[in-house]
Amino acid sequence: MAKEGVKAREVKRAKLVAKYAEKRAALKAAGDYIGLDKLPKASSPVKLHNRCKLTGRPRGYMRQFGISRVTFREMALDGKIPGVKKASW
Repeated sequence: MAKEGVKAREVKRAKLVAKYAEKRAALKAAGDYIGLDKLPKASSPVKLHNRCKLTGRPRGYMRQFGISRVTFREMALDGKIPGVKKASW
């Protein structure tokens, strides 16, 4: 499980990206790269990293569910995700 500070930092980054998205798009359209450079570095959408909503795990993230593969497997086996069951053939 990720530390709370790491998860909080990611949430803070997401808010910063949303805050500057419109301004960043306008500067990009105008071709003002000097103005873009003056924006906070963390406001770039490239800095965002998908993390599991429950554990904060950065790797093995499944976009469709918003959780990591490990958490997904545990929840699927417990029957907590509707319509998902272990494959057998």
